[in-house]
Amino acid sequence: MSTAASSSSASSGFDGASETLDGLYVVVLARNEARRLPACLRSSRLAERTVVIDGGSSDDTVALARALGAQVESYPDWQGFGVQRSRSLQHCLGARYIFFLDADEEITPALRAGIEAIVRGGQSGAWTVRWEMVAFGQPLTGMPSAPGMPRLFSIDCLRGFDSVVHEQALLAPGTPVAHLQGLLRHHSYDSVRTSLNKLSQYALLGAAKRAELGQRGGVWRGLASAGAVFLRLYLGQGGFLHGGPGFLYCYVRAQECFFRYAALRYDRDNLTELVEREP
Repeated sequence: MSTAASSSSASSGFDGASETLDGLYVVVLARNEARRLPACLRSSRLAERTVVIDGGSSDDTVALARALGAQVESYPDWQGFGVQRSRSLQHCLGARYIFFLDADEEITPALRAGIEAIVRGGQSGAWTVRWEMVAFGQPLTGMPSAPGMPRLFSIDCLRGFDSVVHEQALLAPGTPVAHLQGLLRHHSYDSVRTSLNKLSQYALLGAAKRAELGQRGGVWRGLASAGAVFLRLYLGQGGFLHGGPGFLYCYVRAQECFFRYAALRYDRDNLTELVEREP
């Protein structure tokens, strides 16, 4: 793992913030996220410290993060999401808990209350969280996500991360995994343009991951996967209740599945896990 290093602007909190939780660090991965980052960082003010791991931004991401009181560490040699998260741990040596937050996400008041209860109670373990999706400017309130990878960790349980997309946390044996109350607001797709960028990125990363596992791709596999995902999201999880934004969200997610299997078949020899984050 590279230890390319970093430029820091440390802070123990945010100016004007309400009471912070001693021992809680929030880690944010970012690259060219100047538009979304301020809302993200303001929502993280419950933390004793926020650490932004920047992947080589060319916009105002770094300056904005520092202006809002975050510590910034720069790692422009992109090696995947798992590597970036693992790199962040060396900048969290004073933490008792770490919450991982993406730049297009915000901690809601209900989720903040859930985090506070765990940190103040001194619990040990890892905790998953559900998303409230915002797509094309509309909250998809009727279709919160299923719990994904744990986001909150007590430091004694976290060893690092593997993989590059939908990465897995490496936990100490016997670590209890529970679920956080409250939703994490996720601005998933802002526009058709950014949706297509994200679709390409995640389809190629997902194909590379499956190629490593020896899985097979193809058009029919892609169609079957895409159809199942669209029906689950649009009908099963209520995407149809949210008009055009709901349809577009479900359709883009389905297309990501289709092109993942198409790339796995037709681009197999050129797949790489080092696809960079799209701005």
